[in-house]
Amino acid sequence: MITPIIEQYIEAHTSFESQVLADLNRATHLKVMQPNMLSGHYQGILLQLISSALRPKTILEIGTYTGYSAICLAAGLQPGGTLHTIDVNEELLPFAKPYFEAAGIQHQIQQHLGDAKTIIPTIEGPLDLVFIDADKAAYSHYFDLVVDKLRPGGVILADNVLWKGKVVNDHKDNKTKALDDFNKKVQADERVKNLLLPIRDGLMWIERL
Repeated sequence: MITPIIEQYIEAHTSFESQVLADLNRATHLKVMQPNMLSGHYQGILLQLISSALRPKTILEIGTYTGYSAICLAAGLQPGGTLHTIDVNEELLPFAKPYFEAAGIQHQIQQHLGDAKTIIPTIEGPLDLVFIDADKAAYSHYFDLVVDKLRPGGVILADNVLWKGKVVNDHKDNKTKALDDFNKKVQADERVKNLLLPIRDGLMWIERL
């Protein structure tokens, strides 16, 4: 959404990654397919700041990938707090664990393997913070499953909601249409207030009223 030179300038004027995150970033790019799915330095710092401001007791992450965003989100967890993170890829399940351990948060992370649509109903609320970054076609379904579990003042963050700018196209493929439908659904929901941020590929900030 922005030029590479501006992106470099932004990252140069954003707090540095921790060594654990830098190592995980590099390992993901070296060993895992589609490393562009990683939240990365800039967005990772934003997730840390949001979590640190909210001081959540319970976080739900839909889409673990290699664990980068989970480490960032865990930065603000209260002592004794828990981050539930869900992914369907069993090959990546063990990839994140040594980085959770290196970050010292392994005791606060509960990894779930399987379809988020069936796992989310088993996770008890209230939720303080939710990060949605998984199957784009299911965003509206995820929203329906979590919004009533969210405490008043709790926040949902949904990634990739601009989908490389394709959401404004007249002719949309299925994923783009699903994300556009999700954005419109959130906009019309009177239970929340929301802000669509043009950060990386679009980040929807949703607060429960």
